[in-house]
Amino acid sequence: MMNAKKLLVILGFVALGVLVTLPGGAWAEMYVEGFLGGVQPGNSGDVFFTRHPGNNTYEFNNPIGIYTPQVIGGAKVGTWFVKEGFLGFNYPDWMKYTGFYLEFSYHRLNNPNQGAHTYAFSPNRDSGRRPSVFSSEGMATTLAFMFAGRYGFFPDNETPFGRLQPYIGVGPAIIFTSMAPRLLTYTYGGQRSGAKVGNETVANLGICADLGVRWMALKNVSIDVFYTFRYVRPKYSYDYTDPVTGLPTFMEITPGSGGNELHSGHVGVAYHF
Repeated sequence: MMNAKKLLVILGFVALGVLVTLPGGAWAEMYVEGFLGGVQPGNSGDVFFTRHPGNNTYEFNNPIGIYTPQVIGGAKVGTWFVKEGFLGFNYPDWMKYTGFYLEFSYHRLNNPNQGAHTYAFSPNRDSGRRPSVFSSEGMATTLAFMFAGRYGFFPDNETPFGRLQPYIGVGPAIIFTSMAPRLLTYTYGGQRSGAKVGNETVANLGICADLGVRWMALKNVSIDVFYTFRYVRPKYSYDYTDPVTGLPTFMEITPGSGGNELHSGHVGVAYHF
């Protein structure tokens, strides 16, 4: 977990440093923004599997992924490619419709209690299905590198490009997710077993896309309303000790056919330099 956090911090500072150290002319179309919203992960149909070695083996092989809605917060730092100067280049006029921004966000990623079944096996016979409950707590942190296009409507003297600016952004993202599962099930002998499996954080390359509209309320202040779609396929594995049997146990959670789709809506306020 610590290595993942360090990597995120390093990448963030490097990317921010590139934008902040641009020549003074670039600030005419640079902006910083903070935003809040809500996120609903898609029901991805993840599969979890655990096995106990020894005389009795217990297997879970059930689709999960009923996630609860969460609050999401984050920030953007970006610029549009205007003639005044990203790196001082004299871009052609049409490039004012394109730009680049960094998008950082954080939210919880939790599975509530959801029913599953335990398939308990002895060496010679199948004991059938037993009820069990799966839940987990976690988080998702995203650093996205977004290439954007925009168009302007209702230009005036204060905002010559246009007061209303619909835009679209797409790009790769480094997405850090964690999952701390908890299992509550019945063992082959009828004992009720509750186990906190552990917590694992993984870093994966994903895809991020924004669809939004920006309203220039003032010359240097805008209101941003946008929808974000993220796609990532994390995989988690755990080694833990069963609290009832005392046996070493392995657990694995893999994404279903939908991977991990994250849908979120936001409202942000930006200051333009």
